[in-house]
Amino acid sequence: MVSWISSLKIRWTSVLTSSSIFHIKGSKFHQVNDINFELGMSLFLYGAVLRERAFEVLSSDLDLVQSATLFRTAAGVYDYIAKEVHIFVTRAEDRIPEAMPNISSIMSLICLADAQAVTTRKSEENGNSGKLLAKLHYGITEFLSEAIKLLQATTKDCKDISSRLMDYMMTCKSLHKLKSYKHIAENLKNEGKFGLAIGILQREISNEKKVAIKDESWRSLHKQVVNELSVVLRKYEHENEFVWHEKVPGKYEIPRAEGVKLVSAIPYQPQKLEKILEFKL
Repeated sequence: MVSWISSLKIRWTSVLTSSSIFHIKGSKFHQVNDINFELGMSLFLYGAVLRERAFEVLSSDLDLVQSATLFRTAAGVYDYIAKEVHIFVTRAEDRIPEAMPNISSIMSLICLADAQAVTTRKSEENGNSGKLLAKLHYGITEFLSEAIKLLQATTKDCKDISSRLMDYMMTCKSLHKLKSYKHIAENLKNEGKFGLAIGILQREISNEKKVAIKDESWRSLHKQVVNELSVVLRKYEHENEFVWHEKVPGKYEIPRAEGVKLVSAIPYQPQKLEKILEFKL
């Protein structure tokens, strides 16, 4: 079996390594003579295609239900790779992120975060309450927080993973976290609790200004959202100063957001070619 796989000469490149971006002579190719490696890489690519298709449906057809379903299907594929496809790579130079179970788990969580983001958008279009939207947005950050912790643990064993993956997750987490607290602040303002609304925005904006994002494109987007929320904060502060005169509580007196996770992965069912054998006795 090993010699048969070797004769195929299938080679893979990684899009998740820093060397794939900065390698002067072109992408580094990997070949591992193991059938599980080929299966895992093929399924990883399949999951990426499903995720890309979900974005296409979202941008062109605006079919939120189909897009969320595709994201959940991709999450199921990555979850299957992480739990069922056992890839053994003996040489360190052959170890690429896509062949690591943790990376598949991370991609599954990212796809679930994508699916919940689409679900949240659908909820916004349906005119659901700000309290629910705040919980849905914060649920997205919980998916991403879990993925970020996994990536931090994984980079200890694989140093070549591109920092852009972490930047992407950190940015998405920050954006949805800010959206969550924006809804919370709006709800508090509508209830007449201006001091608490201001305190929440002050704390979150202060925290987000400390977030270090290396990639310029993600950093500029993050800065834009923080600036937009700062405008809302100044508006609240101005109104409170001249009208309500409410005391702003300390940061330790301000409650934290609570998240709700509505989406789950659609389990991947591998297709098997089966033939019934009949024996005549």
